[in-house]
Amino acid sequence: MRYGGWAPYVPVAERKAKAKKLVEKLAKKGQKLNPIVIEGKKIAQTFWGKAWCDHLESFSDFENRLPRGRTYVRNGSVIDLQITKGQIKAKVMGSDLYEISIDIQTMIENKWQSLVQACSGKIDSLIELLQGKFSKGVMTLLTEKESGLFPKPKEIKMSCSCPDYAGMCKHIAAVLYGIGASLDTKPEWLFTLRNVDQLELIASAGKGSSLIAPESPDALAENDLSALFGIEMDPGADLSVKEVKTKQAINKKHTEKKK
Repeated sequence: MRYGGWAPYVPVAERKAKAKKLVEKLAKKGQKLNPIVIEGKKIAQTFWGKAWCDHLESFSDFENRLPRGRTYVRNGSVIDLQITKGQIKAKVMGSDLYEISIDIQTMIENKWQSLVQACSGKIDSLIELLQGKFSKGVMTLLTEKESGLFPKPKEIKMSCSCPDYAGMCKHIAAVLYGIGASLDTKPEWLFTLRNVDQLELIASAGKGSSLIAPESPDALAENDLSALFGIEMDPGADLSVKEVKTKQAINKKHTEKKK
């Protein structure tokens, strides 16, 4: 029963049970969900995930609603989160199942090109970029509050099917934190959201720029890059940005011919 349009409080344990049951039901129907699972106290562990969360928390517009969102995302309430160009769609289990839609304004071209120019010659490889392993100067440029990659509040439009008509309800806040958690393993999602090409950031690093992994135990594997860009990479291949784009174009052409 609802009271004054609001659903009654549902304990966390009950919400988790309902969420699990729903996920299993949808999976049987063939729906592929992307639930947000937080392990430990920290929502994000890597550079990109932490930077996203820090950016959200830097705006006074969001400060009153974000704490509830942290609680919701930590207890597994975000049962699905999907990202496409400039848009986030999510399902959050609260008193009921709520549908969330968030539109992120794609980055203005001249602003993006200014950022690319500022980073010129400072990012040597795609792996370095996606892993967030670059100089403090580059980190500052990419995460700068006004001119960096992250959207400002006015560039974010949010809606939720819950009865809370505030600009940002706890369900939306949970999804925004869920993006931060997702960027730990899918940093390329940030570039998808802003509709920019991350390869442009390293294209000006010089002809010697390579997509080869640095010699470190946690470097991305070749098959990760293959999956990310939809190309086949030969073992030990040293691909320039131009070569990767060429392979992408060839693959796209073949795909279109099959349709």
